[in-house]
Amino acid sequence: MHIDVPSVETQKLIDSKNAGKSTSSVDIQEMVQKARDIQTERYEKSKFKSNSELTTRAVKEFCPLSAECRTMMISATSTMNLTARSYFKVIKIARTVADLAKEKEITTSHLAEALQYRPKDDGF
Repeated sequence: MHIDVPSVETQKLIDSKNAGKSTSSVDIQEMVQKARDIQTERYEKSKFKSNSELTTRAVKEFCPLSAECRTMMISATSTMNLTARSYFKVIKIARTVADLAKEKEITTSHLAEALQYRPKDDGF
């Protein structure tokens, strides 16, 4: 997973109007722990502990996609030249994004976010 993080403008760092608008580390830690708890419950009767551990077969079982999501992934596979491995990795990341949002189902917005984390092909 790759995330491009733009640099922050100096004025935003020192401007008191922007203070307190970001999510605190404690809030983020709590959100992540809740997502991990959701995964622990989901996989309690399996050998898995987290989304990242899922096999291809397990992704199909635990991460069902709606027809709209499947269509989106078919399109993304062709336009982004996703391999089979990448295809399933995107779905696992989308499942994690949905868990962080406390959503039971993976939606197209979760898939879109997961696809944004794909490494950019620089042509090298």
